[in-house]
Amino acid sequence: MLLGCIGDDFTGSSDLANTLTKAGMRTVQYVGVPDAPADAGVEAGVVALKSRSIPVAEAVAHALAALEWLRAQGCQQILFKYCSTFDSTPEGNIGPVAEALADALDARQVIFCPAFPGAGRTVYQGHLFVKDRLLSESGMQHHPLTPMTDPDIRRWLGAQVRGTVGHLDAQIVRQGPEAIKAALAAQEHRLIVADAVSDADLVALGHAAAELPLITGGSGIAMGLPDNFRARGQLAGKGGAWHGQSGPVVVLSGSCSEATRGQVARHATAHPAREISAADVMAGRVAAEDLADWAAAQEGIAMIYSSADPARVAQDQAQFGAVAVAGAIEALFAALARALVARGVTRLVTAGGETSGAVVEALGLKELEIGPEIAPGVPVIRAGHDLVLALKSGNFGGPDFFVEAAQRMETST
Repeated sequence: MLLGCIGDDFTGSSDLANTLTKAGMRTVQYVGVPDAPADAGVEAGVVALKSRSIPVAEAVAHALAALEWLRAQGCQQILFKYCSTFDSTPEGNIGPVAEALADALDARQVIFCPAFPGAGRTVYQGHLFVKDRLLSESGMQHHPLTPMTDPDIRRWLGAQVRGTVGHLDAQIVRQGPEAIKAALAAQEHRLIVADAVSDADLVALGHAAAELPLITGGSGIAMGLPDNFRARGQLAGKGGAWHGQSGPVVVLSGSCSEATRGQVARHATAHPAREISAADVMAGRVAAEDLADWAAAQEGIAMIYSSADPARVAQDQAQFGAVAVAGAIEALFAALARALVARGVTRLVTAGGETSGAVVEALGLKELEIGPEIAPGVPVIRAGHDLVLALKSGNFGGPDFFVEAAQRMETST
């Protein structure tokens, strides 16, 4: 294994694995820290953790355990992957995890770049934009677990870490890898937020980071890394054959992002849809087996969703508690996923990082094979001989994503 990756949720990890696979690396996504060595043919390993919203100390411990396993596989470089909207609170977990990894790797400088221009995320003058809006005006300020109220990544990261935070501005990045390396050498800061407004910027940052033991960012920061190994003649350049999957398909949506709510509303106009409210879940008025029976009886692409608008989410959190609501809904989706697979569902589409994590863990999955891309950042994933998944981050995908995912899952290329 050449490149070792640690993702703080499952959807983001599949996004990263998709990026590396497209760039020519033989990539496997692992669910949690494996308890056995990787296959010798794996060039990039992505250890997917569910650590974005857990206590800081636990997130750090999980990341260090993943690092230990990846280093044992021979990895020459480590990538810590987080969301392209930098999902975290002022306490963490991105900063503390990155600092712990840097300490363990004796990394003198660490780049932070959540940019993903293909999905509308860019960093300019240290500020994170979602399309033409600052992060704090994009809807992410209403996130139920990690509300992003400050678009200045330098300031947000600075609140989480012990050290100081520097900046690598767009004018330098545009000049290419050599200019970036020279600017890094002149930096007095260990942690450096890098601007990136195009894929070319991300590739240049990746090329400049060839000798850095640790790099952090969204999946886009990985775009240039495979070239570094290819230039050394280390990539085999071979991928496995992919085959499509037919059979029943169900959508499970727990994301409350603006994009997902739009996708849910659009899908519900033409397909069977059933909403589950936080109040019903907390009162025990809904059961996974009943929901699975309903979905199995539908024709077409059935959808079960808890996605709600910010005002309703805030009301539910005030009444029941944010942690209690999130935990109960995740537990329901986990049980529902098991029930659906038991009833013969072969294609599952999930929306939202926490929902996807709950589903993957509930199904007891260990290794995931990366297949064709549905939308930027979202590949089809084979989880078993007759089961494929699409794990979608909340803000990813177009208006008809759920239909497009179901169709893409059936194709063999």
